Amino acid sequence: MSEVINLSRVRKAKRRAEATLQADANRIAFGRTKAEKAATAAEQVKSERALDGAKREP
Repeated sequence: MSEVINLSRVRKAKRRAEATLQADANRIAFGRTKAEKAATAAEQVKSERALDGAKREP
């Protein structure tokens, strides 16, 4: 026979794992300093300008 499992424990463990993943994503998204956010925004603007500058006219 197989083992008896407690479904509420399984559900709680699954919920905890999902919450941990969400917390990790939030740490990455919101745990940055103002300088890091500004650097990322400046880098994005620079890459957009480079892409727009490389476009050819039809």
